[in-house]
Amino acid sequence: MKTRLFAKRSVRPGEHFGAPGQGSAAGIASATVAALLLLWVVVSNAGWVKPLFLPTPQAVIEKFLLVATEGFAGATLLEHTLTSLSRVLGAFALACATAIPIGVMMGVSRVARGVFDPPIEFYRPLPPLAYLPMVIIWFGIGEFSKVYLIFLAIFAPMAIAARSGVRSVSIEQIHAAYSMGATRLQVIRHVILKSALPEIFTGMRIGIGVGWTTLVAGEMVASTRGLGFMVLNAAEFLASDVVIMGIIVIGLFAFVFDLMMRHFEKVLVPWKGKV
Repeated sequence: MKTRLFAKRSVRPGEHFGAPGQGSAAGIASATVAALLLLWVVVSNAGWVKPLFLPTPQAVIEKFLLVATEGFAGATLLEHTLTSLSRVLGAFALACATAIPIGVMMGVSRVARGVFDPPIEFYRPLPPLAYLPMVIIWFGIGEFSKVYLIFLAIFAPMAIAARSGVRSVSIEQIHAAYSMGATRLQVIRHVILKSALPEIFTGMRIGIGVGWTTLVAGEMVASTRGLGFMVLNAAEFLASDVVIMGIIVIGLFAFVFDLMMRHFEKVLVPWKGKV
């Protein structure tokens, strides 16, 4: 009884020897956020920076309540948010339906890799503003052109991540599946796709982040609603409190979506980092 009572508890792999990066950083992250907020409060309220360049948190909160109730640039904050969400999520869903299958095909087929790799690698480094004029010329200034611009920005990192995930599958696993009588389709479905899921989820996380960063560029042209439009419209009138409020809202939504993707990854890919 005494031996069982004072027995050493098991530790996670690497914990005993201090593996690099082991442990939770939630406490440090919370302290960092609190320190940055405190610095903002002190600097803005002490008058070290003019309100035009850095409004106080109180002014931003007041503007948030005002825009949420009375609106800004012809729409309330909820209407701006729903418009931007529909654009980003629509582009993200379209990218998931196309980029992931194409990335997988690029990984398992040299023909697909030869067809899709050059155009993807060509336009991937280009900023969305570079091909925005061509998107407007081809598709006009309607809603589709905005969604398509965001889709193009999301597509490349997701396709490349899927291709990289497929190419990183251990050849021993593939040979083991073939030795047990698996067909080519079974190997792709049960071995390659499952092994590539971690990198596919990483590409999805990167893609949704890129989508939010491209939102402002997409809403530069003939927009009447949207968070990006609201920020750009406020900047024209030097309303820095609205600009910072819009930046915070966009950042919060991007952060929430990233947390959701992490949760889905833990649920669907529980073996990540354990094999």
